[in-house]
This record gives sequence, C-alpha cells and structure tokens, in this order.
Amino acid sequence: MTRFVLDTSITAAWLLPDEDHDLALAVQESLLTSQAIVPPIWWFEICNLLVMCERRKRHTPAITQTILDALYDHPILVDDDIDPADMLRLSRAHGLTVYDASYLEIARRNAVPLATLDRRLAQAAMAETIPLFAS
Repeated sequence: MTRFVLDTSITAAWLLPDEDHDLALAVQESLLTSQAIVPPIWWFEICNLLVMCERRKRHTPAITQTILDALYDHPILVDDDIDPADMLRLSRAHGLTVYDASYLEIARRNAVPLATLDRRLAQAAMAETIPLFAS
C-alpha cells in the first residue's frame, strides 16, 4: 500500500462543494489503494473547519457527523512521532507556521509525497526535495 501525507487544504476541497479541485478528487480516489498520514493537528483543523461551516449555516451538526463518520472510514493514520527540532527548522527555513511544517516533517521523515493545495507548503516541499502528490 502506498502512502502519502494529506494536508487540510485537500480535505477541505472534499468537504466544501465550492472548494472542488481535480487534485483533491484524485487524492480522495487514491485512498482506495493508499494510506494517508496526517499530524495530530489535522483533526483539530478539520473539526474547526466543520464547526465554522455550521456557524456560517453551510451545513448542520448532523451533516458534520456524517462527514466525520466518512473520514473515519478512510485509511488515515495519525503520525504523532514528530521531530520538534526538524519541525522548527522547517518552519524557520520556509516561513511556515509550525502547524504547516508538521506536514513537511512527516513527509520528509517517512519519505512519502505531500498532497496539498497550499502554494507556500508546496514550494517548501519542493525546496526540501519532498515529492508532491501527482494525480
């Protein structure tokens, strides 16, 4: 089974119809045969996105629960074996938040591609010779 790091921008594109993107759909389809790896912050980011959608009346708590249930069914591994020193180095070197650097750190350490729609994160990955998910 192939693996890759999944960031929140890709997941958001799955969850929000107006955020639809071809790469996000390709990543989602790849989960039929691949495993996604995420940092622990990913769940916080996803839950925050969902509750903000509720507050903006984009959907209901029942829809949020349906989305969470669907995400639980995906092969998503939370990697909490983060190297704080490397995460800080990546954050400093590329002007990223530590949260975004956590995705890079996991991709670098596991030698797997990064799936992202975030331009700055993608540029940092390329600078670190971390491959990007290709559809």
